Amino acid sequence: MRHTLLAFSIAAVLTGCNPAPDSKNSTTTPAQAEAAKPAETVAVQQSESERINQWFEQKYEEQLQMSPLQMTFQGRKDKNDQIDDVTEAGEDKMLAWYAGTVEELKANFDYSKLDTEAKTSYDLWIYQYEEVRDAVPFRVNQYVFNQMQGIHALLPQVMINFHKVEEVKDMEAYITRIGGIAKAIAELQQRAKKYADAGVRPPRFAYEGVIEQVNNLVTGAPFTESDKESPLWSDAKGKIEALKKADKLDDATAQKLTEDAKNALTSQFLPAYQNLATFLTSELDKTVVNPTGVSTQPNGVAYYNLRLKQSTTTDLTADQIHQIGLDEVARLTKEMNTIKDQVGFKGSLQDFFKFIKTDKQFFYEDTDEGRQAYLKDSEAFIREIEAKLPQYFGILPKAPLIIKRVEPFREQPGAAQHYFPGTADGKRPGIYYAHLSDMKAMPKNEMEAIAYHEGSPGHHMQISIAQELTGVPKFRTQAGFTAYQEGWALYTETLAKEMGQYKNPYNDFGRLITEMWRAVRLVVDTGMHAKGWTEQQAVEYFLANSPVAEGAVKSEVRRYLVWPGQATSYKIGMLKILELRAKAKADLGEKFDIRGFHDTVLGGGALPLKVLEQRVQNWVDSVKAKG
Repeated sequence: MRHTLLAFSIAAVLTGCNPAPDSKNSTTTPAQAEAAKPAETVAVQQSESERINQWFEQKYEEQLQMSPLQMTFQGRKDKNDQIDDVTEAGEDKMLAWYAGTVEELKANFDYSKLDTEAKTSYDLWIYQYEEVRDAVPFRVNQYVFNQMQGIHALLPQVMINFHKVEEVKDMEAYITRIGGIAKAIAELQQRAKKYADAGVRPPRFAYEGVIEQVNNLVTGAPFTESDKESPLWSDAKGKIEALKKADKLDDATAQKLTEDAKNALTSQFLPAYQNLATFLTSELDKTVVNPTGVSTQPNGVAYYNLRLKQSTTTDLTADQIHQIGLDEVARLTKEMNTIKDQVGFKGSLQDFFKFIKTDKQFFYEDTDEGRQAYLKDSEAFIREIEAKLPQYFGILPKAPLIIKRVEPFREQPGAAQHYFPGTADGKRPGIYYAHLSDMKAMPKNEMEAIAYHEGSPGHHMQISIAQELTGVPKFRTQAGFTAYQEGWALYTETLAKEMGQYKNPYNDFGRLITEMWRAVRLVVDTGMHAKGWTEQQAVEYFLANSPVAEGAVKSEVRRYLVWPGQATSYKIGMLKILELRAKAKADLGEKFDIRGFHDTVLGGGALPLKVLEQRVQNWVDSVKAKG
């Protein structure tokens, strides 16, 4: 999955778009209306669209300058000695800036004179602001530190994987940033205490997970006498050594940089993380061992409703999503039984689940060789399907994709694989990360579907294409709408079957397992956060309806508990894309082209589902008009 880069300093996931009032009631599509107007009117519209696109570029650059870490993610070095402002005051400053840009946008541009893409950009910009604004009353409901997407682990990961060191000044910025991390952790700890005092704490497992991650970051040299080096110390020394090998510095400079890095780690980084661990430990007795969802928090029901809206980009209620999940679980159960019978298994579906979970043929050895084999075979699946992509897509990504094991300091047994995007220029590849500390939680029969989901044609392809787009403002190339992105990735698991993959029926059953996984999510996420289910109830439902390993199930359920609503986006997004494809095919008949459909879905960047629906309809109308 693609995570929001910073939970606080980058204020919100972009998840929706409200159409402008004058675009709602017309029965003529924008594309048809524009085509029917005189040429001189079109010229005026293009001029207005060009003008607003220049404005978007200017404002997005202003936004980036407030987020040094976002620039680092994009491969830039602007302010690479700084960390984002993670305080509530920093969020307020960003919100005020957003509000000002929306006022300026509405005052200076005529919506009716914009072309279709510019109208979409206009709507998306406003919704970004509204998303941030609407989340402000629920700051206290957020879990500042948790085992899934806590900034305590993200910041070191940024330093190791994304902070480029090509010159001495880059390493000097790296060392300065270590102090910035310490400051950010202290400020976030203050927020966590404030929210705890208001009665909002994550479950006990979340704090226990964070404490373990913190200990992993401050264990080994230079913090303790050990042959083992801590992650940041090892990274800093490696980057200094790389500069030496590249003849970018002399021995004396290398020695000074090494000492400076050591001092920053021991005098700034270490105390901040030790203070954090002490605080979290002091809170453990106040946390819940078998928790339920956020509806038990102050204002928790309203908070969860907001999270559902932002995650799915729909107005579906918790009850509706819960029922969709139950219906999908029933459908997928029938398909699973079909494959069980196809392979000649004698016994119930539950017996087949047990067989899938325990038979040695479905697992790699729990050794370094087994882990390497998992990575190698995953890459083979991706390379095989990449050769078929031109038959199904006109637009293809330029950025390369690599597969890596998650760094030891943040690796969790059974945790979900995930994707981090590369840069638009292709200099940094996209990365498909796999948690491989527990190979019993990484079955062979599921890995093929997951490779397509995280790699191509899933996240890597969609996000890379978005970042490489040139016909839309840059802010849209970086947008993240979870229902669209995760819905697309889940859709591609099924698409891969149409493309001739899953030659092994057990791997096809694995595809159904991963889809069932997402259907179960609808049930248990709403169950815990809206219906009072406990963690244990959610685990039991999950285990009863899938052969997913118990370790992975527990990790998943704990993810949903600290990340309310996010897990509902996958299936809701997938179902919408399938619905749009079926409707387009019915409307166009023989004129339907799968390449054209996919290019339409991917060619505008990530979008809320309502906006995607209109985009596909515009494409259908244009194909009909050409006919």
